[in-house]
Amino acid sequence: MITIIKSKLVKMNTLRNQILAVFLIVMMLVLSIVSVIVYIQAGKMMRSHAEKQVQQTAVEANGRMETLYKQIDTLSNQLVTNSNIQQLLLEMYEGSSLNFEGKQTLIRVINNFQAYSDGISAFELYTTSGNRIYPFDNKKLSNVINEKFINVANREKGRLVWVGKDPKNKDYSYAIRRVSLMDRWFSNGGYLVVRISNKYFEVKENTLVNGEKDYMMLLNSDQTPITSDYGINIQKVLSSSSETVRINNKDYMIIKETSKVTGWTLVILKPISFLSERVSPLRSAILFSGLIGFILFSVSAIILSTAITRPIKKLTKTMKNAKMDELKPNPQSYSSKEFIELNKTYNKMVENTNHLIQEVYEKELLRSRTELKALQAQIDPHFLYNTLNALYWSLEDKGEEELAEIVIAMSELFRYTIENSENEEWVTLQDELEHIERYLQLMKMRLGDRLIWEISVPEGLKHVKIPKLIIQPLVENAILHGIENHRIQGCVSIIAEKVDNSSNIEIMVNDNGPGIESETLKKLNDAIKNNNVSSFKGMGMALTNVNKRLRLYYEDITLKGLYLNSEIGCGTCVVFQIPGKGEALGWTEKQF
Repeated sequence: MITIIKSKLVKMNTLRNQILAVFLIVMMLVLSIVSVIVYIQAGKMMRSHAEKQVQQTAVEANGRMETLYKQIDTLSNQLVTNSNIQQLLLEMYEGSSLNFEGKQTLIRVINNFQAYSDGISAFELYTTSGNRIYPFDNKKLSNVINEKFINVANREKGRLVWVGKDPKNKDYSYAIRRVSLMDRWFSNGGYLVVRISNKYFEVKENTLVNGEKDYMMLLNSDQTPITSDYGINIQKVLSSSSETVRINNKDYMIIKETSKVTGWTLVILKPISFLSERVSPLRSAILFSGLIGFILFSVSAIILSTAITRPIKKLTKTMKNAKMDELKPNPQSYSSKEFIELNKTYNKMVENTNHLIQEVYEKELLRSRTELKALQAQIDPHFLYNTLNALYWSLEDKGEEELAEIVIAMSELFRYTIENSENEEWVTLQDELEHIERYLQLMKMRLGDRLIWEISVPEGLKHVKIPKLIIQPLVENAILHGIENHRIQGCVSIIAEKVDNSSNIEIMVNDNGPGIESETLKKLNDAIKNNNVSSFKGMGMALTNVNKRLRLYYEDITLKGLYLNSEIGCGTCVVFQIPGKGEALGWTEKQF
């Protein structure tokens, strides 16, 4: 095991790898130091900015609360200065009682003002002696508002005093204002109590990106929560001497803002992780930048180390090839002066050595050519024709005329198939059809009246050049699969005709055999198109062979590939196209 490891280390101990390793180590150190410094400094700046932003959020939230306070203050002030309210309270101050008409006026005026705010649950109006005159139930003011707040309202002489949460109903809070009679030298005319829904001040918790929550709570002057306390120990938060507090095993930043209008305090608890969220994008950016830098530096190091070591490797490879009788000069190098001189010295040595082996090389080459010519000798196929002719005359002498005709037909078939000529791959359409006619005659000798055929080709198309033996395999397929295995008389037709609006020629080979099922037909056409006929045995192989040859011969011409049409009980038709005379001859001349 140790030996294997040492062997691998020796193979890796190359000049290129040494240069690359040094560059990468230096690069990683530099990037690490720079990244740490940037992360620390930028992190401090972002944390400071985030803290200021949180503080600003608290100020803005308190400002929104101030707006709510002022809305209630304004509405209550407008109500106590309303002329109808002033007149009713003045009359009661002077000793009159509230009659039915006054009650109706009081209901109308108070309901109109109450409709202007969603936060005001009810307005309650009391006399100077503390008896409630609206609603009309003679309830005492001291049963609703603590005496100290009534005294504060008297001292404030008309300003709104914010009492806080109703101890009897946590869903509501109270504020009180003394009514000053403007026509009686601003004497005390009674009290207006404003009943406010705490939902009016409710600030919902905010869910941050990481799933943690921040909290906002409103406390009255005696530090009682007006809004929900979320189950948090308020006293723990208020008594904390630091700017943070730990709640439910999580650290929170405390921000407090006290309203100058109400004396109520808005408390915001922000997760410390909120500050980390601001630093996370920076960390990701630094990591991404470091990764990009590492990749760029690695690529640069690879390019540089390769540029330094490539000339050495090329020269080494060239020298190794010399051991295999491949002594060749090394291409000129432009890397550095030292490598250029080394390369020139080696090439001069190669030049001096090559002329010493030139004569030996030429002798070996001459001997090889002589042996190659000897191996290229071929057997002349004419002995086959002579043998068949001898067999023909022998059969004639014996009176076997039918067999003699078969021998002659076979001779012509062999001659057409293996005959060598200057342009042996191309024949005219007429030559191909004559060959097919001879083949059909041989098949008829075997099948008898079960086989008939029809060839329909316009006279003007017979001179068109086509690849040799391109139709005959299709005719053979039609006989083998469409006629041979059926007792009824079978017909094979070969039709050639011009394609409408085109110079192409369409050739069809039809049979009246049993046909092919639609699903099998689709698979067969797909197999021919994709040259995959392993599941169709001989039939698909012949079709694919013809299709391949068409593609090879007419690779520069766009043609519709070979395909089949068939119906059960109606036979099968194989169709393909070839170009007209111009394209065919042009292709032939180009190739040959």
